[in-house]
Amino acid sequence: MIMKLAGVAVAAFVLFAGPAQAAPVKGQPTLTDNAVYKKPALKKVSCKAVKGTTKASAEKYVKKIVSCLNTAWKGTINGFQPVKVRFKQDEQACASGNDIAGSYAEICSRSLDVRLADDWIKAKSDTKVFAALIRAWNGVVQGMTGIGAAYSAMPNDRSGEDIAEQTHRYFLQGDCFAGVSAKSLGRKVTDFKQVISGMEPPEYSYLKHNGKPANRVYWMKKGYQSGRPGACNTWTAPAAKVA
Repeated sequence: MIMKLAGVAVAAFVLFAGPAQAAPVKGQPTLTDNAVYKKPALKKVSCKAVKGTTKASAEKYVKKIVSCLNTAWKGTINGFQPVKVRFKQDEQACASGNDIAGSYAEICSRSLDVRLADDWIKAKSDTKVFAALIRAWNGVVQGMTGIGAAYSAMPNDRSGEDIAEQTHRYFLQGDCFAGVSAKSLGRKVTDFKQVISGMEPPEYSYLKHNGKPANRVYWMKKGYQSGRPGACNTWTAPAAKVA
């Protein structure tokens, strides 16, 4: 089932329309007390992925990173199912329906879809590719743990302010999980702003679903430093940290 959120897909196995309820979140144990929060830090995965400047090397790099992510999260998510990569040529993102001129990665149905264009293929740095892949991977975590479905089912009063806060909680949790993934794969991150800036294509830059830049850095850094999914419980965080 594919749904849309403010013109961009929620990265999850089921993509959601952005429902919400007034903070603080109560009566939603799948969100506030999920089993994944109780898991230890993800194991360290030796992920020697090198991206060249050809399409073949870029494809190999993407497959390797996703394989490492499968390994990293396998023992952490109950009932984990390995995720496969599907390369596509279509500019239209399956989840949002938006046309993306360059490269992007997204969860579509039960695969991780990747469109490789020259911006990723010819880049000497792999920063944007890596950032986009760990961002898309959040859909695996939130989808398989039931967080995405629980978020989708939450009642709401349809006020813009209410929905915005809960949308921020969802996406900021994704930033935190991305930090956990980066730490597990042994990625050295010192500039969190740079990584975050590469997570989504520029066509989505007008959207406000991610929350304030400072909060994005806060949550990604928190996940990275801890390495534990339990650091990413945005659902019980103070409102100021999810603005």
